[in-house]
Amino acid sequence: MRKLFALLFSGISIFNASAQKDTASGSEHGYRRDGASSAGHVRDSVLRSLPSPLSSPPFPSSEWDGAPLIGVDATAPDYPMQKFLGWTKSKVKIYGWADIAGNLSTSKRSNSPASYDLIPNSVVLDQAGIKFDKQPNTAQTDHLDWGFLSTTIFGTDYRYTLGKGYFSDQLLKHNNKYGFDPAEAYGLLYFPKVADGMILKVGRYISPADIEAQWATDNYLYSHSLMFTVDPFTFTGVQATFKLGSYWQLEVGAHAGNDMAPWSRSAQLNGLLMARWVSKDNNNSLYGGINALGNGHYTDGHDDLQMVVATWGHRFNNTLHMMTEAYYMWQFHALTGGTVIEGPARSFYEGVGAGMPIHGTASTVGFVNYFQILLSKKDYISLRNDLLNDPQANRTGYSTLYTTHTIGFVHYFDDYIRIRPEVRYERAYADGVTPYDNGTKKDQFSAAMDLIVRF
Repeated sequence: MRKLFALLFSGISIFNASAQKDTASGSEHGYRRDGASSAGHVRDSVLRSLPSPLSSPPFPSSEWDGAPLIGVDATAPDYPMQKFLGWTKSKVKIYGWADIAGNLSTSKRSNSPASYDLIPNSVVLDQAGIKFDKQPNTAQTDHLDWGFLSTTIFGTDYRYTLGKGYFSDQLLKHNNKYGFDPAEAYGLLYFPKVADGMILKVGRYISPADIEAQWATDNYLYSHSLMFTVDPFTFTGVQATFKLGSYWQLEVGAHAGNDMAPWSRSAQLNGLLMARWVSKDNNNSLYGGINALGNGHYTDGHDDLQMVVATWGHRFNNTLHMMTEAYYMWQFHALTGGTVIEGPARSFYEGVGAGMPIHGTASTVGFVNYFQILLSKKDYISLRNDLLNDPQANRTGYSTLYTTHTIGFVHYFDDYIRIRPEVRYERAYADGVTPYDNGTKKDQFSAAMDLIVRF
């Protein structure tokens, strides 16, 4: 183990020296987030970051892939709650949002396995979220800094983010329609002299890497792809992110497995190794690796998903860009339907109780492509096409290949209010398999819209 860490940090040192050699002569014409000259950072031997590739708003993020970036000012703006409290000079930010949504569907009882619009022909509170946030200053390179993030949500969406051991009886014992989840709770330490900057994250955090996001405010569309619905949502553990020159970041970590607390009887040690690269012209980004690797044994009624994942972002021009993600997941000795929900069957979700044993390996393949068209400073169109292959029925309870096709329009009224109408068609392809509307239909058509209000 000592040799492994020695080799890792030796490689970081070599990469760091190479990056400094390549960029030292150009340090005076580096980039800030606005792309302007960063002559003020003359003590830094590498470019802190490239200009933001995307426009935010209206897009939910101005960066590729949702990766945490060292060298970027990640301080949240002062939202209405912060202003109301008179804390505009505080480095600690408090803010939140409410997401109310409705849909019309050809299904009558349940839209599952679709998400987050689970309940057909209804209006629900998808999520109300509150964040407490202090980000370390990673744009500077002369002193250690610290931060933290806490996110708690309430609504129907809690069932997707909930981790075993975190008030999980709401779902696993009772299958409640509404619930809450302290989905993010972690501390941050920034070490400017390790590599070209390192952030150490400890606690419960969102699993990398995804184009889609758990929070309504951070997602391109209202609904989600099937591949996102069935992959890991959160990890609890430790993760170190290293900046390696101007175009690379490396993530190394260990966690207790997907969607469970370390004190859960299902928890198992998993490792994480991810890398992020951005091209010199800032038109392409790759972010991927192994986000969970352990023994992969399904334990005590809970998944221990092993996952290899990669995302690719590509900008055609300032109007058009796309994001593509693919993954392969596997685990051993699992059950059909995955993690067991013991609670009573509800009309919106009847898939409770233990599934059938799957001997050997249960594997899953997912693919999604998002294509965005910027219409104005307040509007864009998003087209999403995705595929999920669940051959052993581990993730959805049905052995079949799925595809979904979605087109949505997003309009920002202002920085605090937006709407996201969309239409979607999805289908299962295996003969005789009917996963939709509680196992009665082979396909599903829906129209949905949500309203996001930030505060």
